[in-house]
Amino acid sequence: MRNIIVDKLNQTYIEDLDLEIVERKGIGHPDSISDGIGETVSEALCNMYMNELGGVLHHNTDEVQITAGESDPKFSGGKVLKPIEVLLTGRGVSEYEGQKFPLDVVAIEAAKNFLDETIINLDVERNTVVECKIGHGSGDLVDVFKRQGAPSSNDTSFGVGYAPLSQTEKLVFETETLLNSKDFKKKYPAVGEDIKVMGLREEDQITLTVACAMVSKYLNDRDEYISLREELKDIIADIAPKYTDRDVKVYVNTADNDDSKDASGYYLTVTGTSAEMGDDGSVGRGNRANGLITPCRPMSMEATSGKNPINHVGKIYNILCNKMSEEIVERVEGVKQVNVMVLSQIGKPIDQPKAASTQLILENGYKLEDINFKVERIVDRWLEDIAIITENVVNGNSKTY
Repeated sequence: MRNIIVDKLNQTYIEDLDLEIVERKGIGHPDSISDGIGETVSEALCNMYMNELGGVLHHNTDEVQITAGESDPKFSGGKVLKPIEVLLTGRGVSEYEGQKFPLDVVAIEAAKNFLDETIINLDVERNTVVECKIGHGSGDLVDVFKRQGAPSSNDTSFGVGYAPLSQTEKLVFETETLLNSKDFKKKYPAVGEDIKVMGLREEDQITLTVACAMVSKYLNDRDEYISLREELKDIIADIAPKYTDRDVKVYVNTADNDDSKDASGYYLTVTGTSAEMGDDGSVGRGNRANGLITPCRPMSMEATSGKNPINHVGKIYNILCNKMSEEIVERVEGVKQVNVMVLSQIGKPIDQPKAASTQLILENGYKLEDINFKVERIVDRWLEDIAIITENVVNGNSKTY
């Protein structure tokens, strides 16, 4: 029997709060780049181990550090003066039962491929330096993965999730997603990948403050820059009604100095990311597993990206809790809002957590005793099938940032 708890959530419904703050760091933000590299390297190691051994050996690549370079962006040009440095650290197994693996080579290649695919205008070979300092652990570390049944938790830790997303959360998430979509880049190549969206809701007024790195070579002068910036405001304002019926105000690049006649007064970059010009990055300092930073919601401080997907509950449980939350809201009639928290004990099977807690706000007319069994069944089934989380992560089908 699993310790599944279903209870009322003694909090104000998210849409009824007087104030809500939501943030998303886009795919080109240095912290998101770190998350992406950490996760991509983990996926590459998983695939290497699977191809060679049919299973996944112990590893954690959640300690990626980006040290920013230096650049000199100019209208219609510019150059990178000092490369972005990417340091890969963590732990992996490079030799198991006499078989050796090119861990460092695979990790560096995965990191470079991620940068090349994500930051369109970055010359990876010329403008980045990727160094691998992943420690090579002992084969003894992998014993846990060979046990029958669910693997044992590597730590006493917890994961959290909630559903549904609020109007503000949806708007923040979808704004960044649109601006960084492939179709949008084709139409607006000057829009870089380093986009941060900060949402503030005060009662029924939502303010979006967007920081968007522009790619200097596509803009001939300040007038083109300002024109594009103003167009972005209109585009964001136009999509807002899809996600909220509240009034929305949009601000883009509020640090710009429109009195400046040269590039120094504007958010210009050579590559599309501030990592080229002084902004460092680290895994776990940005978005949570659902892609948002939400101080008005429960959050785990665990870095999800790069942790091994076999028994690292700091990764598995955060993804799991979001899946549970989404299904509970979708399938259980009467649930208005749900928070899910799952706590592990080190050494215990990950499908047998110390506690799996769901806290619910119900629609008017519904009682907890009428729906608690349905909620318990969903939680129990996800724990029973927890290997699905691992499979999705290994196959690159789960987002962690």
